[in-house]
Amino acid sequence: MSILPPLPERLRPHSLEDFVGQEHLRGKLQNFLQAKRLPSLLLFGPPGCGKSTLALILAQAHGLKTTRLSAPEAGLQQLRRTLAGVDILVLDELHRFSKAQQDFFLPIVESGELTLIATTTENPSFSVTRQLLSRLHVLRLRALLPGELLKLAERGGLARDLNLDQETLRLLAHMSGGDARTLLNLMEYITAMPEDKRNLESIKEALPDMVMRHDKTGDSHYEIISALIKSIRGSDPDAALYYLASLLEGGEDPRFICRRLILSAAEDVGLADPHALPLAVSCQQAVEFVGMPEGFLPLAETCVYLALARKSNSAYAAYTLAAKEIKANGSRPVPLHLRNATTKLQKEWGYGRDYLYPHNYPESWVDQDYLPPDVTPGSFYAPKNQGEEARLSGWWKKNLQNRSGKKR
Repeated sequence: MSILPPLPERLRPHSLEDFVGQEHLRGKLQNFLQAKRLPSLLLFGPPGCGKSTLALILAQAHGLKTTRLSAPEAGLQQLRRTLAGVDILVLDELHRFSKAQQDFFLPIVESGELTLIATTTENPSFSVTRQLLSRLHVLRLRALLPGELLKLAERGGLARDLNLDQETLRLLAHMSGGDARTLLNLMEYITAMPEDKRNLESIKEALPDMVMRHDKTGDSHYEIISALIKSIRGSDPDAALYYLASLLEGGEDPRFICRRLILSAAEDVGLADPHALPLAVSCQQAVEFVGMPEGFLPLAETCVYLALARKSNSAYAAYTLAAKEIKANGSRPVPLHLRNATTKLQKEWGYGRDYLYPHNYPESWVDQDYLPPDVTPGSFYAPKNQGEEARLSGWWKKNLQNRSGKKR
């Protein structure tokens, strides 16, 4: 008895008319199909959005000898053997090739000896060499929309003789996270269930715990953590918790989240609430100590605290300005009175001479210069009137104003 191919393969369309999704690219795809010569392309998008299917449709429409390979399975020697006499290569997961392997394609793509149609789930700006990228037309695909997934679910139901109601099909479309392959694999999973269990409630209970897609090395990894940090910066605890849950339920390493929360506490909350940074560090220690899944508790508490805390990026901004000054003009010599005289010769040179010890003066402060002569005091740090920073910086601002007044 022959074994049926998996449902995603059985339903793979062979023409653009049968393809579902990527409406924003239809015009370009039609032009490529009608072109006398197909240019080399890079299809970039999340898993299950139709990259390989589109690549095959474009390649087969031109009637030339086509070969399909997956980058993790192909070394340079295999490539050289396989490409003999081949006109079009459909190459999946280009990002898995090293720089040297990607460079292999430069002369044959540029000369027109081979048309390369590659796919990648990772941002090509970082995963593909600049030289190869300049020789490819990049098409960015998006995750499938709910209506598009519902259409595919209906096709899958017909192909597998599954009599599922619209509410169940909508659930499957929602659970697939924009990924057509995940959707059709879920339908395969349901096919193995007893017929009397193919109702909404039974399917909810029977579905695998982890059907949500979260690519910990791809773009979604960075997009979601970026959304979490921006939600904290924008003081929205609901959004922060939503993206935290997206990361954790998708299997993200909690240590990665802890690192980003520590950075957010220092950059975005800063001196407006100096307790935020030790809290974020304590969160990392707590997560390491209790582990997962209970580690979501300190993570959730920290996210909410950081979102609710008053915000100041003054320390971040001040350092950026100081670093810009150093890069522009170099690090100037330390004033002599601030240098330690550890030898007799250094004392003769004036190291440490005229240094005023602040603790010998009222309020442990004395008017003296600490910056090199060409750098103006107050050039970098600009305190914000937020939370604790207003109190912490008040004394410093008063002394700075007194110094400025004396110099006038």
